[in-house]
Amino acid sequence: MKRFLLALQVLIALIVGAIVGFSSKTVGLDVQVLGAAFIRLIEMAIVPLIFPLIVLGVAQMRSVRRLGRIAGKTILYFEVVTTVILIVAVILANVTGVGRATSLPGQPAQLSGIAQGIDFETFLLDIIPKNIFSALANGNLLPIVFFSIFLGLALATLGDEAKPVTDFLESMSKAMFKVIEYIVKFTPIGVFGYIAYDIAKYGWASLGALAEFIAVAYVGFALIVFVILPITAMIFRVKYWSLLRAVWDLVFLAFITRSSEVVLAPLTERLEQYGADNSIVSFVLPTGYSFNLDGATLYEAVAVIFLSHVYGIHFSIGHQFAIIGILMVLTKGLAGVPSAAIVVLLATAKSIGLPAEGIALLMGIDFVIDMARTATNVIGNSLASIVIAKSENVFRVKTPSPLAASNDI
Repeated sequence: MKRFLLALQVLIALIVGAIVGFSSKTVGLDVQVLGAAFIRLIEMAIVPLIFPLIVLGVAQMRSVRRLGRIAGKTILYFEVVTTVILIVAVILANVTGVGRATSLPGQPAQLSGIAQGIDFETFLLDIIPKNIFSALANGNLLPIVFFSIFLGLALATLGDEAKPVTDFLESMSKAMFKVIEYIVKFTPIGVFGYIAYDIAKYGWASLGALAEFIAVAYVGFALIVFVILPITAMIFRVKYWSLLRAVWDLVFLAFITRSSEVVLAPLTERLEQYGADNSIVSFVLPTGYSFNLDGATLYEAVAVIFLSHVYGIHFSIGHQFAIIGILMVLTKGLAGVPSAAIVVLLATAKSIGLPAEGIALLMGIDFVIDMARTATNVIGNSLASIVIAKSENVFRVKTPSPLAASNDI
């Protein structure tokens, strides 16, 4: 219900912002401060949120290692599938040229380094922080991620001795979840401010770009559901369409509510009814909610390329692979974060120099994207559970009864 109310508020803010922008150019330009303040709030929370999450994600891998072969297969499967999706998303965004028909001036001083391309030697050296506290203070995301991985590995080897540190980081991450929850409540205000500003400054161009982005994103989600996942299922000899029929109602529920958490419990039961062993589903499905966000992965990649086109920034192939690498890290472990897609997108944009104003544009239509994004995540994790179960020879074909299916929702 809260998600629906927020989406309704954002929709109203989008409409009112457009009306204000068309009606009064002066007022539209003046209310940009509301959008800018909202972006500042998110930027304020990015580093203290991402730092503990990455450290804990790596540190807790020691418990995953005890699961041995199953954990290894699961993580490898997630990484391969999400990487393929990232590459497909980048290709899709480049082939369609999404955003190229629209030109919104960015911030030249911020973008000049990107426009000139990448010096990979400098790029790689800059990832290693000379001073982690300086990187934290300046919000230099890649050095922070690099240090976080090393710190997580160190904590993993210390075992119980690291518990005071991990307890602190867990408390910090929970506190930051709450901070993000507070910030998300201001989303309608931020959307109103930036939509009014963009319409006042650029007219219909920004609305046309948003419609184009929605269309390309939905094409991408369709490619995942009807091409990438069926091919994956065929490789592992899983009856994909049979599986989809078994869980379609839960996928639809996730689509309507925009929440994969809502269907976690009934989906676990449904996959067990379908034939997967409980021990596999209980591990793979929750893990997939953090490490196998197929829909979110595609969205982030398409959004970054879209913004680069809108602001007239040319990314070389090398830089696009660098973006894929950033997204491979940042899209992991943020499933429980409110508006995680926007947080990851802003963090990625910040690390490669894209203007934050463009992300505010996408916020206005995020609820439309989020429906398909969430449903795609659910389908991807359902397939992953069956694939791992079959690989472990603990899958037995069953057919869930219609009564059982209707009782799940």
